[in-house]
Amino acid sequence: MLNNDLQTSIVAGEQERRDEMAAGNRLLGRVVACSGSRATISALAQAGQTALTELWSVGRLISISVGRNRVVALVYSMSTDQQGWSENGDTVFRIEVELLGEVYVGPDGREKFSAGITNYPYLGAVAHRIRTSDLAKVYDTGKHDVCAIGKLTQDDSLDATIHVPSMLEKHFAIVGTTGVGKSTAVTLLLHKAIQSDPKLRVLILDPHNEFAAAFGDLAVVIDTDTLDLPFWLFRLEEFAEVIFRGRPPAPEEMDILRDLIPEAKRAFRGSNENGVMRRTSEKSSMTADTPVPFRIADLLALIDERIGRLEGRAEKPHLRSLKVKIMSAINDPRYHFMFSSNTITDTILDTIARIFRIPGEDKPVTTFQLAGIPSEVLNSVASVLCRMAFEIGLWSNGGVHMLVVCEEAHRYVPADPKLSFTPTRQAIARIAKEGRKYGVSLGIITQRPGELDPTILSQCSTIFAMRLANDHDQEIIRSAIPNSSASTTSFISSIGNGEAIAFGEAVAVPMRIRFSRVAADSLPKANGTGAKTGDETPQSVDLRSIVTRMRSIAGPDISGFQNSYLSAQDMPTGYEDAPYEDEEDYIDTLQNAATAPAAPAPSLHEPYRPDMLPGAGSVYGQSTQERFDTIRRELTGDQRPAADPHRQPARPAFGEPQEPRREGSIREQLLKKPLSSLIRR
Repeated sequence: MLNNDLQTSIVAGEQERRDEMAAGNRLLGRVVACSGSRATISALAQAGQTALTELWSVGRLISISVGRNRVVALVYSMSTDQQGWSENGDTVFRIEVELLGEVYVGPDGREKFSAGITNYPYLGAVAHRIRTSDLAKVYDTGKHDVCAIGKLTQDDSLDATIHVPSMLEKHFAIVGTTGVGKSTAVTLLLHKAIQSDPKLRVLILDPHNEFAAAFGDLAVVIDTDTLDLPFWLFRLEEFAEVIFRGRPPAPEEMDILRDLIPEAKRAFRGSNENGVMRRTSEKSSMTADTPVPFRIADLLALIDERIGRLEGRAEKPHLRSLKVKIMSAINDPRYHFMFSSNTITDTILDTIARIFRIPGEDKPVTTFQLAGIPSEVLNSVASVLCRMAFEIGLWSNGGVHMLVVCEEAHRYVPADPKLSFTPTRQAIARIAKEGRKYGVSLGIITQRPGELDPTILSQCSTIFAMRLANDHDQEIIRSAIPNSSASTTSFISSIGNGEAIAFGEAVAVPMRIRFSRVAADSLPKANGTGAKTGDETPQSVDLRSIVTRMRSIAGPDISGFQNSYLSAQDMPTGYEDAPYEDEEDYIDTLQNAATAPAAPAPSLHEPYRPDMLPGAGSVYGQSTQERFDTIRRELTGDQRPAADPHRQPARPAFGEPQEPRREGSIREQLLKKPLSSLIRR
């Protein structure tokens, strides 16, 4: 229809107008088609004027008058009738809208918004710009404990509010391509969540080390230098992921670990218990997954005991292979956070209190930096943290509200199950499916929702969709949101940085928002080219320190463990009576050996020698002590031949003093005793 008095001011069109046909209030249109969920509106731009045509732009809400009610609709498509524009004449264009709900007058006389529609628009119904008061009613959640996270894109005068308890109760997700502001949005939402719930404890799995600067005094930063995550907190599959370096474990070696780890745990508990308590603990149902401390030395001693048995020859190659893998892991300096001296004693209370901030000391956020953790054990560490977070919420009876935020979540729960670590996938899936019952929430952040497990994403009832350029990712978002349609998400690929379309339980209807700016001192920062500013330049940086950190020179040296392990091997029985008072003494020996000056390492490219063949008198046919004696002579240059333990000592010549016979052996003592004393009476 004609609009005889077009106004050039957009502000004038925003004014409250009760008379829908009054001149100059809005660019008006008429409904020319309507279905159960959509409608088509025809409008006219007179004399080529475009001052008020932006009222019909994609993503905006409009109002359609139906009696006393006003139906709210979302514009998702627009075009002209003639597929052209007349500069001096009238141009008729069509607007496709999706019906969202209606503003109606309640029994108490107050206007309210409802997502349902009682009376659909009729043909010829007048459509116009939505009122500011109606816009506020549309996005009103109807709850008092809401917080503002930004402004509505359509009207900067209105705050974009969300209901934080609803967002945390049924999980949330933030998706968007790189550089659109996901990390800043996460920082803003977490600050609002902490203000809303004082019992909330937040654990951020930070693979890029960028959230350390985002929370200031509210957070504790844990990295590889300050991390003490005991190896005995790992379940069997998680521990095997560390030992086998991410490769599929051998079933025979897994069975060995499943049998021997409980024995090592009972040995650790039995060293501090009397006989009655030890027998009681042996009868208890302790498994390889029970979070009870044990010593690696006990586990290796049990493996050696099996190797030394006469029976079970078929499993000895697997025992030796498993022993080599364990020794390699505990002497890898990158795994120092698992096998350090602080992880030997029963420190589970200190570990949980520090990582999960209980009681917290006014620092409810833990930023867990994963960049320095070896990639082959990253999944197992994430599995331990997510599993413990769920168990804390489960056994605290609601006393602790946990929020686990997974940055780059497609790494842990990819769409292809073959590419994921099963325990990590199960731990995150359990939080997603059952966490709301026990006060454990999940926050998913990813730039590739198409590579994320759709089951996990569908459990997130609130989604903030930022700009996504990939068609597959957009389709995943559409399928994960049951109440959305193509019209709602059709413009995800073109929204600006810092903008998002919010869906789900925390908002009343899908809304396009612009996040508030975060203070400069709270912005997440990574060690990238544009984030870190300092005096270091390529000309002044110390390259030796970089290489030292790459090689982890400060880690324990393998020679210390070899020497201590040889000492432990000298005792054939009673591995709990090792030459060390406790595991602290054992680890101290390793550390002292690591700081001692190391001997020059032999060449790795040693030329071939005939004695390397099996059975040719090589070191591979010798015992453990003989092999280390041979290596010691090669390193020290000592050419004296080693004593042959199987060769009989030479008899002294006639007249030479003979060595006195040793007294006190068991055989001689038995021979000296009368036969009657040996018979059991």
